[in-house]
Amino acid sequence: MEPVNSLVQIKGIRDGLLATFVEAAWEDQCSALITQIDERSAFFHGARLALDVGSQVLKVNDLVVLRDRLSERSVTLWAVLGESAVTEHTSQLLGLATRISKPRPEEQQHAAEAAGDTALFVTKTLRSGKRIEFPGNVVVLGDVNAGAEIIADGHVVVWGRVRGMIHAGAKGDRSAVICALDLSATQLRIADEVSAVLEPQKNPRPEVASINEEGFLQSELWRAG
Repeated sequence: MEPVNSLVQIKGIRDGLLATFVEAAWEDQCSALITQIDERSAFFHGARLALDVGSQVLKVNDLVVLRDRLSERSVTLWAVLGESAVTEHTSQLLGLATRISKPRPEEQQHAAEAAGDTALFVTKTLRSGKRIEFPGNVVVLGDVNAGAEIIADGHVVVWGRVRGMIHAGAKGDRSAVICALDLSATQLRIADEVSAVLEPQKNPRPEVASINEEGFLQSELWRAG
């Protein structure tokens, strides 16, 4: 039997998260998914999840049991993609989507170039105690309050005010950047470089933090283009 983490891959999509299974017994696939969710419960809390089950032939009870296990963990199952007509019919009976919107090839290529293949979109303010970890880029449409944390392997963009801690390029990517409309964070980190505590600004302006040519973390006004 393969290690559970090799049975399912999870990435961010426009409408939430997509879990893609490799070929294995349905019980093993479900266990792999639940294990990943339990290991990162804070990240998955409140998530909308779509499944790509490949050629699995699934009956109503198969999906009901998994849907209930996900619901217990505050994860909403909203779509099931598969090659089997039986699986598609089962999903439709349960009110689940069987198609998801996908970008055109040129859009997909641009997204991969600009976002390092995967990005997580958060459409709410992160309050104190909230921690997000993601193996890609993170985009927040809201504020990051004091006591909240974002740890991303790629870039972090906040369309709002930052008062918490942000760590971009967490796996050592020194080209990662942190952008925000108001960058007054408790702490900023890019790769292994750490900033001093930033004081709140009286007249905040959009800024981008990056590692300069001398190897120091700096911030400057965020200019489009």
